[in-house]
Amino acid sequence: MGEAAPPVPTAGGDADDLSAFPAWARSVSDCEVRLGASITRGLSSAEAAARLRVHGANELAEHPGPSLLRLLLDQFEDTLVRILLAAAAVSFLLALSSSGAAPTLAAFVEPLVIFLILVVNAAVGVWQEANAERALDALREIQSHHAVVLRDGGWVPALPARDLVPGDVVQLRVGDKVPADMRVARLLTSTLRLEQGSLTGETASVNKTSRAVAVEDADIQAKECMVFAGTTVVNGAALCIVARTGMATEIGAIHAQIHQASQEDDDTPLKKKLNEFGEALTKIIGLICALVWLINVKYFLTFDLQGGWVPRNVKFSFEKCTYYFEIAVALAVAAIPEGLPAVITTCLALGTRKMASKNALVRKLPSVETLGCTTVICSDKTGTLTTNKMSVAKLVAIGDSSQEVRSFKVDGTTYDPHDGKIHDWPAGSIDANLETIAKVAAVCNDANVAHSSQQYVATGMPTEAALKVLVEKMGLPGGKNGLSLDPSETLGCCKWWNNVAKRIATLEFDRTRKSMGAIVKTSSGSNALLVKGAVETLLERSSHLQLKDGSVVPLDEKAKKTVLASLHEMSTKALRCLGFAYKEDLAEFATYDGENHPAHKLLLDPANYAAIETDLIFAGLVGLRDPPREEVYDAIEDCRAAGIRVMVITGDNKETAEAICREIGVFSPDGDITFKSLTGKEFMALEDKKALLRGKGGLLFSRAEPRHKQEIVRLLKEDGEVVAMTGDGVNDAPALKLADIGIAMGITGTEVAKEASDMVLADDNFSTIVSAVGEGRSIYNNMKAFIRYMISSNIGEVASIFLTSALGIPEGLIPVQLLWVNLVTDGPPATALGFNPPDKDIMKKPPRRSDDSLITPWILFRYLIIGLYVGIATVGIFVIWYTHGSFMGIDLTGDGHTLVSYSQLSNWGQCSSWDNFTASPFTAGTKTFTFDDPCDYFHTGKVKATTLSLSVLVAIEMFNSLNALSEDSSLLTMPPWVNPWLLVAMSVSFALHFLILYVPFLATVFGIVPLSLNEWLLVLLVALPVVLIDEALKFVGRYTSSPGPKRRSRKQKGE
Repeated sequence: MGEAAPPVPTAGGDADDLSAFPAWARSVSDCEVRLGASITRGLSSAEAAARLRVHGANELAEHPGPSLLRLLLDQFEDTLVRILLAAAAVSFLLALSSSGAAPTLAAFVEPLVIFLILVVNAAVGVWQEANAERALDALREIQSHHAVVLRDGGWVPALPARDLVPGDVVQLRVGDKVPADMRVARLLTSTLRLEQGSLTGETASVNKTSRAVAVEDADIQAKECMVFAGTTVVNGAALCIVARTGMATEIGAIHAQIHQASQEDDDTPLKKKLNEFGEALTKIIGLICALVWLINVKYFLTFDLQGGWVPRNVKFSFEKCTYYFEIAVALAVAAIPEGLPAVITTCLALGTRKMASKNALVRKLPSVETLGCTTVICSDKTGTLTTNKMSVAKLVAIGDSSQEVRSFKVDGTTYDPHDGKIHDWPAGSIDANLETIAKVAAVCNDANVAHSSQQYVATGMPTEAALKVLVEKMGLPGGKNGLSLDPSETLGCCKWWNNVAKRIATLEFDRTRKSMGAIVKTSSGSNALLVKGAVETLLERSSHLQLKDGSVVPLDEKAKKTVLASLHEMSTKALRCLGFAYKEDLAEFATYDGENHPAHKLLLDPANYAAIETDLIFAGLVGLRDPPREEVYDAIEDCRAAGIRVMVITGDNKETAEAICREIGVFSPDGDITFKSLTGKEFMALEDKKALLRGKGGLLFSRAEPRHKQEIVRLLKEDGEVVAMTGDGVNDAPALKLADIGIAMGITGTEVAKEASDMVLADDNFSTIVSAVGEGRSIYNNMKAFIRYMISSNIGEVASIFLTSALGIPEGLIPVQLLWVNLVTDGPPATALGFNPPDKDIMKKPPRRSDDSLITPWILFRYLIIGLYVGIATVGIFVIWYTHGSFMGIDLTGDGHTLVSYSQLSNWGQCSSWDNFTASPFTAGTKTFTFDDPCDYFHTGKVKATTLSLSVLVAIEMFNSLNALSEDSSLLTMPPWVNPWLLVAMSVSFALHFLILYVPFLATVFGIVPLSLNEWLLVLLVALPVVLIDEALKFVGRYTSSPGPKRRSRKQKGE
């Protein structure tokens, strides 16, 4: 074509129609016509501008997130938070109305503290949600910003990538990031290789060609003539035609899927339970408040009924109405565990630290708890279940005759040349056949292995790195090894072989001939060709066979069958096989010495390589594999014992994946896996996919694409499963976002995958997931312990206020005191319960159901009993101080206070009508309380009784925290020192209580006074029985629960 192609309506007019065009399945000329492109002149500026208006900019769509105000308002969606907000607002209004012209700080402590809790809680929530869309930002960062584009017949060296349109001609070179999905039109070098692992999950770079693919419905890996946006050119150069831009690209589809998955984020199981608890709490608080008002309505509203129905002489006391309204607010404050959000956040944060020490880095706090109820782990294979380090497992050499082979088992799973040995290796010098294999493996090889940071790291193709490690294990002629040559050289043997046979030309690998060749100059001065590649292909191009002693014999059919039998045996064990061959008669390349040689022009066209690699002499073969991690088998067994199903989802081929799954215990060694192992396409073709997913045992999905992963996760979640999904590539991000727990790889994972995940594995190890699940279960159990503890404490406070109101005695506890207890005094023990040691059989129990209740009916009954005792104790000690001079031998008259009868105390509101009632002064610490009006004895004079009630409440809750160490176990079998942090926390809480008692300023704020030794003895006497009561209830619970095992038995391997 001499001119720019005229505008083509389908290319420039209908973006949707163009996005369905399978450029990979069409010839280059067809693509030029369909896309309105010209490889020689490119598009005209005018045509490009017209297409830009139709197709839009070549960039990923921006999805504006919710505004800051919207995020802030969302934080108040929780029922518990709304209750707190209402309580704070009412408390603030009461403080404002009661403080009159001279507001005091003490009056506003309660509403201010509640507001502070809500602000901190909202700030944490906004911060977490504001970071939720970072995966989309990371996806944009991997896009190319500029491209070399042919426009108006000339090259534009740095056109902004956003201005690319379908039909543009782009030049790619080494190091370039691909700016759009493009059809390879012409190779400018012998090979073109791209790193597209971030998109497909493949670890190796991929060779590209300009030849069309025969299948329209091809997966990404099979589209060998397409290059994709965001991938990188690692070798070669080419001219490409832009086929799709922006959101129509593969990376655009992933962007859309991530956004869709982010819209489907569900609440965590714990949040759902807390919401349910908040809703129940709202009803209970409303009911109790109404009941309190009904009981006390007689004190502020009186009337006479005349004629049976008509009220007369109605009297209403606003002051008393307000007083009982304050009691209702106090009751609400008592019922709400204000410290619960802070303690939960603290416990989850501590959990993340524990997990980080085990190489699991948690990015979102709620994920810690969700891990504990994981029922299915969907794991990738490469790098997670396996080491992602290729190693040679078997070496097959030719024997003394053409129909005899020798097999050597090779140990080792890393790139450390000293890791493992070769079994049955000949002592002394290696024979000529093994020398040839070592030479080909060492020289026809572009990889390297280096020792860095206490480990061996490979660069280049993993398969080639494994061959170099094999050469080091084989040693050198004469029985020497690499260390004897140069102790500092990691690959001493390989270096020696490269000196013996110096490479002077390379015949690059391609998928058509499936081999790589190297022309070398031997130490004798002659040239030779060394070749490695697919065994079947090398056998077809070989005419001879090298025997053990180095002699060469014709390769007949019997010899071929012998080699192919070894190949079949290794292939059935999912080993990747490579053959080795050589050639000494090189014809026109016999004297080849570089680019100036006449035969060099033949090397410029890869189409000639297959002809050069003919009449080969076959030497042997090896079987390689990506070995399973040693600890994975036990981790799979732990999952089975814990009732967690493992599903392996991989892009690898079916046979290799099945062999690995059998080896690591997902499948039994000889079990029938016909309906347990499917390719992604086979799964998507099933009519009833859920039936397969509901079956017992593990499953394997091979050749899986991102959409397959998302479908599996979606169906599992619909069935109520809690799904953990692993991934490392850009293509995994949507599934990671959709899963309950998205787990990204820390070493091999892309930034996009990490940003979409809830947790990152620092060591890319499956067993780390399993240990994190165990930690999550432990954290959940501990959270249940402190939630039960805090709720039981609140039940006690509610019972106290309700009894006070029902008995008609003066208010014993004021809201600011209850707030102090809930936030500060209860906080340290509740947090310390998060340090309870995990149960020994925690990973031998089935996962809890996500809808399991936090509090069972029996536990609720237990804490109602405990709460009732707390109410009786706090109200009881209040009554004792007013009505008894001594109690159980403890003298209480030392302060000189006036004793009254219970009848007087319960009718204190009628004090002004009592005859001859006086109240003597009494002392508390350094203060003396006197009363001009005797009735003040029930107002300001109740300060000592209130202090006793508060101290009993604190002491009971400290002892009750010991009860919360275990749901069922006695303190005799689980003594307090199993969690020393709890003892420290109890000491801190008591110290804080002493602080507000004995620091005058704080005592004034909280309306309390110091206590004497006798009064402290009374406090402890009243508080201690809570331990005995709960021990009795635990005893009843243990012996009335249904007999039989509470956990599933450990299944047999492979079951």
